[in-house]
Amino acid sequence: MGTVGLFYVGAVLFVNGLMLLGLVEGRSAAPINLFVGALQVLTPTFLLFTAGTDPAKILAASGLYLFGFTYLYVGIGQLAGLDSTGVGWFSLFVAVSALGYSWANFSIVGDAAFGVIWLYWAFLWGLFFVLLGLKRERIARYTGAVTAIQAWVTAAIPAFVLLTSGSLPGWSAVALAVFGVVVFGGLTPLVLRSGGAPPEQPADRPSRTPGRHGVAAG
Repeated sequence: MGTVGLFYVGAVLFVNGLMLLGLVEGRSAAPINLFVGALQVLTPTFLLFTAGTDPAKILAASGLYLFGFTYLYVGIGQLAGLDSTGVGWFSLFVAVSALGYSWANFSIVGDAAFGVIWLYWAFLWGLFFVLLGLKRERIARYTGAVTAIQAWVTAAIPAFVLLTSGSLPGWSAVALAVFGVVVFGGLTPLVLRSGGAPPEQPADRPSRTPGRHGVAAG
């Protein structure tokens, strides 16, 4: 059940990444954030109720709320025209928590692939904190590109592989680690050189709201 939710996390991350790149209007991204946010709150709630006293299942379910609350926060903020600072500082909480979940996957669960994926998410939510919480709009396009790429490599593709084969291949952890360092490191000079923030859209001009930068995951 959690794997299905992960697949749709890919969808919302992809849309939010395109929004940061200036290709999707802010308010039009609100519905997918609300849909997936609701899914990522209902899913772990069901998993917790059916986990009994199994600590592994409880641990796995608990991390899903980080994504559900983020997307609901973003979607409501976009529709209500709220400032994105709250989402930004919540993203710092998510980023730090993701480091803990990464450690748990490496050392407790023994799942190196998702240990790396949680590191990806810690990096991404760290970018959201800098962009939205600290208002460093220079990194908007970089964050958008990273978000759109992570939509596929941390969510949609792993979820589809899990749904069709039941597990990720043994080499995926190393492949993901190398891919992240090479691609996200290589994107830095290319994206930051473009000047940072995407073009303003008409709907965003009356106030600086999350309509343009109100995003976040996994």
